[in-house]
Amino acid sequence: MERNAIVTGSSSGLGLEISQSLLDQGFTVFGGSRSGTPLDHDNFYDVELDITDPQSVIEFYETVREFSEDIHLFVNNAGICEMNSVVEMSLDSFEQQLSTNTVGPFLMFKYFAPFIIPGETHIISILSAASLYGYPNVSGYNASKFGQRGLIESLKKEWKSHQIRFTNLCPGAIDTPLWDKMGMTSSREKMLSIDEFMSVFNFVVGAPSRIQFPEITFLNKEGFLE
Repeated sequence: MERNAIVTGSSSGLGLEISQSLLDQGFTVFGGSRSGTPLDHDNFYDVELDITDPQSVIEFYETVREFSEDIHLFVNNAGICEMNSVVEMSLDSFEQQLSTNTVGPFLMFKYFAPFIIPGETHIISILSAASLYGYPNVSGYNASKFGQRGLIESLKKEWKSHQIRFTNLCPGAIDTPLWDKMGMTSSREKMLSIDEFMSVFNFVVGAPSRIQFPEITFLNKEGFLE
């Protein structure tokens, strides 16, 4: 049976790994990103997407609709993070994180409803332990992820009649290239590896459709990273 998936933020990091894994599992994947995704696969469609821009989101879905009107799996993954104290963080940085991590998912959900398969579509949101737990020096990220989680909790109730599954994945810190961009040079031994994250993601994707996992928090055995 043909299965279609949307993955936002597919150009690198978790989004890239998720896209490749879904392709390996037989999905047709529509990857959305601003910079393009380095995947070469007959079942991968690389579609330009800026989740903070309403017109870009509308055009993304118009492109997807040319191929299919049914999406079995929507992976809400795109996000940004900046490390800085409240005092030192600029208003522009704070607003950018809210725009990408909270407003962006709002726009993606706003125009997604026509693609829902009642009783079947599964929405997996890659949140973070930072959507549940306050970390120092990431106030913008914390605020945006708490906001995204609240958005999803409301949406679950609005779309209850569709009888679809929602899963929030709330991992602790994951060792990805994102940390290099933020200038982190300290040890990453207390972080999850990408393979460890993917083991949980693939378990959720592969579980029988009668089972739902509303929210899963998972960390390196050392606990929260601070």
